[in-house]
Amino acid sequence: MARGRPNEVALTADIIALASQYGRYGYRRIAALLRDAGWAVNVKRVERIWRREGLKVSQKQPKKGRLWLNDGSCIRLRPEHPNHVWSYDFVESRTHDGRKFRMLNVVDEFTRECLTIRIDRKLNFTAVIDVLTDLFILRGVPGHVRSDNGPEFIAKAVRGWIDAVGAKTAFIEPGSPWENGYCESFNSKLRDELLNGEIFYSLAEARVVIEAWRVHYNIVRPHSSLGYRPPAPEAIHLLSRGDCCVS
Repeated sequence: MARGRPNEVALTADIIALASQYGRYGYRRIAALLRDAGWAVNVKRVERIWRREGLKVSQKQPKKGRLWLNDGSCIRLRPEHPNHVWSYDFVESRTHDGRKFRMLNVVDEFTRECLTIRIDRKLNFTAVIDVLTDLFILRGVPGHVRSDNGPEFIAKAVRGWIDAVGAKTAFIEPGSPWENGYCESFNSKLRDELLNGEIFYSLAEARVVIEAWRVHYNIVRPHSSLGYRPPAPEAIHLLSRGDCCVS
């Protein structure tokens, strides 16, 4: 009998429990969570149990193409360190009564940490400035702020304010090779792993549930591009001291 076999039943139970809790996670991400929980288990063993139990992730959303130049290259401002490039974007959802609400998400592109999610029925360029002001005070001014160039961002006040505080704007112009891929990736995970499976009966409930997911995303959720580590595991120490950031 192979070593570790007596733990097979308990390990299988934990894998099924995690797969049930995080329905959009594959076996590699589940394996990372198991190791964080104290299991000395490799990906192959988790995959074997995963397939034996018939676990699977439903069809993923179609991937979006990148913007390439004629010579095949992709020009992009690449984040090189924390606080180098932040990106922000809007996501829309509804409460149970059918009323829309919007989320303004801000992401540090280097660490993949979601810095904040502001939630309200309506959000405009004033909300962008308010959110960035709070973050600049808490974390310092980033080198660049990247965003879409939709109606909310055309306002000269946003560009002027960002430039005035010492950051550089990286707006995505139509037909330009700039893209907002980091924030788009975060937005798709937020929708796929939370919004598509939740019913919010009030705006207050949405704020509480979405903030809890944001904290989990930052300090627990394994991220494939980070070697299946969470974006900001050190935040656990801040939370244990009772510190928190208001979104």
